[in-house]
Amino acid sequence: MYSRQPTGPPTFSFGMGGSGPPPRDILILLGIVFVTFSMRFFPGAALIPRLLELSPAVYRPGLIWQLVTYPFIGTGLPGLWFLLELLILFWFARDTFRALGQRRFWKMTLTVAAGAALAAVLTQIAMDLVAQGPPSASAFTLMQGQRMLLVIFIAAFATLFQHVSIMLFFVLPVQAKWFLWIEILFGFMGFLRTGDLAGFVGICTAVALTWSSLQPGGLRQILYRWRLRLRKVRYEGELNRMKKKRGFHVVKDPADVHKGPWVN
Repeated sequence: MYSRQPTGPPTFSFGMGGSGPPPRDILILLGIVFVTFSMRFFPGAALIPRLLELSPAVYRPGLIWQLVTYPFIGTGLPGLWFLLELLILFWFARDTFRALGQRRFWKMTLTVAAGAALAAVLTQIAMDLVAQGPPSASAFTLMQGQRMLLVIFIAAFATLFQHVSIMLFFVLPVQAKWFLWIEILFGFMGFLRTGDLAGFVGICTAVALTWSSLQPGGLRQILYRWRLRLRKVRYEGELNRMKKKRGFHVVKDPADVHKGPWVN
C-alpha cells in the first residue's frame, strides 16, 4: 500500500508484509470495535453501544463518559465496507503504535478523541441554541466509532511519516503529509452530504490536535511560539503608531546594520 525510500530508516511495510506479529493492543482494539458493532444488531445488547456512542445525551442527561468511549463503538452497516475500514484501521494503527510505543499511543488517542468530542459537542450546543429545537438526528455521525480512530491514526501516520508514498484508492501515489488535508476534504464532503457540522468540526479538531501533539515540544511549544509571534506583531504595531504620532526615529539594532571594512 505504501513504500518508503530505503535511505530513511526505519522502513515500514503498509499492508500484508509487516515484520513481526501485530501489536496485541491493536488486535484488542479491533476486537472491541467489531464486538460493539455486532451488538447493535441484537435487541438485547443494542442498548450498550447506544449508551457509549457520542450523542446529544452527553450534555442533556449528562452522559459525559461518551466523550471518551465513542471512538471504540463500531458503527455503520454490515458489509464489505465495514471490514475494509477495520483493515485500513489496522494498517495505520499498527505502524503508529510501533512508532510511538504503547504509552504515547494511548495518551494521544484518548486526548485527541476527547478534545475532538468536546469541540463537536460545543458546536452542537451552539447550533441547538440558535435553532431552538431538538438536535439533528445526524449529529456526530461523521466522527462516530471507528471513523474517528481512522482520522486520528491516519493523521498520526501522515505526521510521523510525511514523506512516505501512499496509494490513494490503491491507484494514485500521494505523499502521506497531504493526507492531513485529504481527511479534512473528505470530512467536508461528508458534511455536505449529512449536514453534520458538529461532526465536521470534530474531524478538523482531531486532525489539528493529532498533528500538534506529535510536533517537537508538543502543543505547549507550538502555543509558546505563536504567543511570541503575536507579541512581536503587537510590539511592532505599537512602535509604528508611536513613530507616526510623535515623529520618533527608530535606531536599528547594530547587529542589523551593514558594517563596512573600516569598522572594527
